[in-house]
Amino acid sequence: MALLGANGAGKSTLLSIAASLLEPSDGRVVYGDRTAADAGPALRRLIGVLGHDLYIYPELTAAENLAFFARLYGVVDVDRAVAAALDAAVLSDRAHDAAGSFSRGMRQRLALERALIHSPRLLLLDEPFTGLDDASSIALRQRLAAARDAGAIVIVTTHDLEALEAIVDDAYVLVRGRADALRPGAGSLRERYRGHVLS
Repeated sequence: MALLGANGAGKSTLLSIAASLLEPSDGRVVYGDRTAADAGPALRRLIGVLGHDLYIYPELTAAENLAFFARLYGVVDVDRAVAAALDAAVLSDRAHDAAGSFSRGMRQRLALERALIHSPRLLLLDEPFTGLDDASSIALRQRLAAARDAGAIVIVTTHDLEALEAIVDDAYVLVRGRADALRPGAGSLRERYRGHVLS
């Protein structure tokens, strides 16, 4: 699902609420039939988050970053999960390099794998295409489609509508604190978004 809207519309805030990192000022979020407070820490094990802050430790290597988060999430075979994540991020040859030496795009790819390392049921991504070249954008789309096909709920905020269009099932537009469904129809995702905002 794409969550669209102008800067300041509340997209990042809504993702933080869905991730149980912020309390909503009104209403409530339910996961199945339970709230975040009811579900407790077990809920966070089911959520993967990629935000503006990448949550990558620059002094740790790529492999150490992934292993740290894999252990936090209780991944059973940490070594195997780390190797698979490094391969997916095309960082196997930089596994033992400090993440602080990486380009923005490399850190973005590493952070995505950090968010996916525990196979979350809910994946929340805030502008995940930032800093990625064309090949990395294609790989990201493939990773998101694979997560969706494996049964995860994937919610993405982005201004790069072209990068996401091929895999979007639903789109919502945040305007003045309200999420409106973007109706399917003729035209590209960007054209339909513009039409919705201008109507």
